[in-house]
Amino acid sequence: MKKLLILVAVLFSSIHSFGQNENRIIKVDFNKTAGKINKMFKECIGAGRANEGLRADWQQQLAMVKKECDFKYIRFHGLLTDDMAIYREDEKGNPEYNYQYVDVLFDYIVSLKMKPFVELGFMPNALASGKETIFWWKGNVTPPKDYKKWEDLIRNLTAHFKERYGDEEVKTWYFEVWNEPNLSPGFWSSTQDEYYKLYDYAVRGVKAVNPAYKVGGPATAGAAWVPETIAFCEKNNVPIDFISTHTYGVKHGYLDEFGTSGTILSKDEFSVSGEVINSRKQITESAKPNLELHYTEWSASYTPADPIHDSYHSAAYILQKLKQVGNAANSMSYWVFTDIFEEAGPRFTPFHGGFGLLNTQGIKKPAYFSYYLMNKLGETELQNSDKASWTSKNAKGDVQVLLWDFTNTHPGDKELNQTYYIKDLPSKEKGKVKIEVYGMQKGKYVLEIYKVGYKVNDAYADYLAMNKPSQLTREQVNSIKEKNNGAPIATEKITIDAKGTFSREFKINENDVFFLNLIKQ
Repeated sequence: MKKLLILVAVLFSSIHSFGQNENRIIKVDFNKTAGKINKMFKECIGAGRANEGLRADWQQQLAMVKKECDFKYIRFHGLLTDDMAIYREDEKGNPEYNYQYVDVLFDYIVSLKMKPFVELGFMPNALASGKETIFWWKGNVTPPKDYKKWEDLIRNLTAHFKERYGDEEVKTWYFEVWNEPNLSPGFWSSTQDEYYKLYDYAVRGVKAVNPAYKVGGPATAGAAWVPETIAFCEKNNVPIDFISTHTYGVKHGYLDEFGTSGTILSKDEFSVSGEVINSRKQITESAKPNLELHYTEWSASYTPADPIHDSYHSAAYILQKLKQVGNAANSMSYWVFTDIFEEAGPRFTPFHGGFGLLNTQGIKKPAYFSYYLMNKLGETELQNSDKASWTSKNAKGDVQVLLWDFTNTHPGDKELNQTYYIKDLPSKEKGKVKIEVYGMQKGKYVLEIYKVGYKVNDAYADYLAMNKPSQLTREQVNSIKEKNNGAPIATEKITIDAKGTFSREFKINENDVFFLNLIKQ
């Protein structure tokens, strides 16, 4: 307890008043609200491919992620690929359908009180018009050889979902047609017009089961084809219930199938968020201005071998981008929740720059804690002019303050992410932050303080300190997990007097994330 009080004193020491370079103040009034807090950040989360969801470790990790971050939907590739054994044809060319693997996966997702964001892709080999594939697991990216059989497959699959999970449940799902068809020949071997044909027939299949089921696309890379897709649907009277697209925060490129490309984190202050805001603008100015907008993939980088994904810089980056997006998107689905992800084949090291919030062993990366802490925010947002924080309260009278500093320290074009973010990168001081909350309810509180930053909930730093072993022992995994478990760095009992004021000041470094939870007793 003595050590704890010393830590609190160091964290919140107020030796002198704010100077010229120490002028960040987060000032909020408990009674001045900004409405219900926008929880779009936890509407959806990504995963690699459907077949990976049959693994025990994948399922165990998803259960933890659901419990601690509370994502509502999950989206993945490969639902229709041959490793899910959905489709084949008999010797006469008649379709045969099988949903035994799909049922195992979807039953598990639903058991967690999550919902599938159903990506319809890739093409079953027996239905494909060609042999072009993508990824180690060979997802077929060619159009169907017979569009009526494609429509029938989608209708049969959707009818199966209706029978198994009920009409009211499936009405809440989303059906997204394909993935990144603008990346040809990568994810789609044909043209934009051919994609629209694929989309048209898929919509017919879904809507034949229930016209109320939600179908959309075009699931493009780089926020492409949004006006064109709406225009196609409007001109041809094809239903569309939402727009989906993707964006990543690096300077150039869209696809790095085997994790061999070099990337550079963009210096544009509004990378990612600027594209989301523009997509919303495109929808608003279209013939269908009220369509939902779902960014079904986003991250700092599109490659499965980018060490920024493992770096402590990612935690503040995620918060900064989501805050900038504001109400422009209905969901921002981070790509992905786990490094159990085999697009480039099984990974050979525990920290390899994988997309996941968790590594293969279930170690929580700094990015994980962005979502863990956002999930602790209350239901009601407090008015707050600070651009790098959220302030909230709940019905019980608790107050939450989530704040961060995002500083893009990347040196720019002279160095790649792949060599920069693998280094030991100490964070520099950024002055002090003062938090002032007025109008609080009088009484006793427990103050919990959480932190993410350099060497704090920074699993990669601990891995680096171990000299980056290519394989981790059970003891090493447990050691890293224990040190990076997201527990409060300090807990303190405080009393709010009749004035109802809480005030604290503390030092902040580059890319630090702090969460203060004032729990009324």
